[in-house]
Amino acid sequence: MKPAPFTHHRPKTIEEALELLEALEDAELMAGNQSLGIVMANRLATPDHLVDLNGVSELTYIDNTDDGVRIGAMTTHRTLERSDLLAEALPMLPEAAEQIAGPSVRNQGTIGGSIGEADPAGNYPAALLALEGSVNLRSADGTRSVPVSEYFIAYMFTDLREEELIESVSVPTEPFPPARTGMAFLELKRAAQTFPTVSAATAVRVDDPTAADPVVEDARIALANAADVPLRVEDAESVLEGEPLTEDGLEELTEIVTGAVTPEGEMHADREYKEEVAGEYAKRSIEQAYDDAVAASNS
Repeated sequence: MKPAPFTHHRPKTIEEALELLEALEDAELMAGNQSLGIVMANRLATPDHLVDLNGVSELTYIDNTDDGVRIGAMTTHRTLERSDLLAEALPMLPEAAEQIAGPSVRNQGTIGGSIGEADPAGNYPAALLALEGSVNLRSADGTRSVPVSEYFIAYMFTDLREEELIESVSVPTEPFPPARTGMAFLELKRAAQTFPTVSAATAVRVDDPTAADPVVEDARIALANAADVPLRVEDAESVLEGEPLTEDGLEELTEIVTGAVTPEGEMHADREYKEEVAGEYAKRSIEQAYDDAVAASNS
């Protein structure tokens, strides 16, 4: 099947893109076109106009800011995967990027496209939720910033308005000093280029990585494909904080996560199996993040 007829627009600036969105009826934004093209080919979406953002170079960047890192919406997965800045400051994001599909998708797909699609199995939504990031939205009337925890509303439904585009995402770095922080992004996949059955995005900051038993000062746990939106499990985080990481704490964490998730069953993974995987992968991911935090002072 082929897409229904549409008019293709390729703006060169954000302003041009926003003018098109405001002027055109039934217009759809296109980022890396790794998902929208498939949807349109199956006529699950039939926009009259396609506003292609691939020519808007000002949406492609990874920059340090006063309080964190800002990533332009059209920055590709491959760029995130290979970013030295992110590897140092927020290594969870390169880890999440390198596990997305195959090379062709990572070369073309973008962080903004992934967030705009809002698939609960996506890597970035869970990672950005764990890192308490924000999505920066822009329209002809101005800009606004929405916390990731409020941006994803339901399955493939977000706070993005019709006249807006995703300009960037912002992630604070102050909570995660590299010398005392570890991060991990783990996912279970049936095959390399499929969506994950479950993913776990975690971060751990310890008080003193040189101590015999470093205490967990801050823990973050978010899961993908474990609910209809990316899911942060703060109750599981709280059982770890203020103590060294122990087997008892990890067992309690696993039980809390298993009870908190509400996944949809799939052909190769029923709901009960995904609940167990969510608990297990949250545990493994936290163990890896903690070990990396302890080792950070020697890196």
